[in-house]
Amino acid sequence: MTIHVQEQLKKHKEIHYPESDGKPMAETDLHREMMVHVIQTLQAFLAGVQAYVSGNLLIYYEEGNPKRSVAPDCFVVFGVEQRRRRIYKTWEEGRGPDVVIEVTSNSTRREDMVDKMHLYARLGVGEYFLYDPTSDYLPQPLIGYRLNSERVYQPIEAEMGEHAQGNGGPTADSSFVSRLLGLRLALDRQGTLQFYHPATGDRILSQYEAQAKQEQARADEERRRAKQEQMRADEERRRADEAEVEITRLRAELERLQSQ
Repeated sequence: MTIHVQEQLKKHKEIHYPESDGKPMAETDLHREMMVHVIQTLQAFLAGVQAYVSGNLLIYYEEGNPKRSVAPDCFVVFGVEQRRRRIYKTWEEGRGPDVVIEVTSNSTRREDMVDKMHLYARLGVGEYFLYDPTSDYLPQPLIGYRLNSERVYQPIEAEMGEHAQGNGGPTADSSFVSRLLGLRLALDRQGTLQFYHPATGDRILSQYEAQAKQEQARADEERRRAKQEQMRADEERRRADEAEVEITRLRAELERLQSQ
C-alpha cells in the first residue's frame, strides 16, 4: 500500500459527520407535534414494507463533505431497512429519500420553497410536500410537487371538495394523491395533515393511535368477558335459588305426605 493511499484512507477515517446541525427541532409546539404525527403515521403505514421513515435526521449526500447535509422534517426511503440510525449517508445506504414532507414555518418557508426544493430535485426526491399547519406562510396550507423526467418539480394537481368519508371523517379544501406512498394527503376539519386510502377513504392511524385503538379493543374485550362471566354467575345463582326453592317445596310436600 502506497503512502498516498494510506494518507487518503486516514483522511477518510478522520472525517466527522455530526449528528446535529445545532438547529431546533421545530419552531413551535404545534410544528413539532405535526412533525411527529406525520412521521409516526407513515411509520405505522409502512411497518410491513421495506422502507425507512424518519425525520429531523441529518442526511449527508456528498461523501467526504460533512457540510453537504439536509434534515427534512419527514422523509421516506423505499428499499432500505427500517432501523434506528444516528445519521443517514446516501452513499452507504445506496439511495436518497423518495418522498419528503416539510412542516413549514415562518423561519423555514423560503428555504422550503426555494433552497430545499432545488436540493431535493437534485437528489432525485420523487415527491415533495409542504404543509403549513397554521395556514399563514404558504399560498395554501398543503402543496405537493412531483419530479418530472428532467428533474424539475411540477405541481401535483389538487383535488378540491370533500374527501375521505371513512373513519377519519370528511376533509375539505384540497388533497393530493401520492403515487409513491399510495395514499391521499389531505387536511381534516382541524387543519391537521392526514393520510387516507384513496379507494376506501379510511384514515391511516398513527402508531400512537393504532396502539390506543388496540388497547381500547383489549379493554372492551375484557369488559365483554367480565360481563359474560357475571351473567353466567348470575344464571348459576338463579338456578341455585330455584333449586333451593324446589328442594324446600319437595321437603314440605314430603312432610305433608308423611303426616297423613
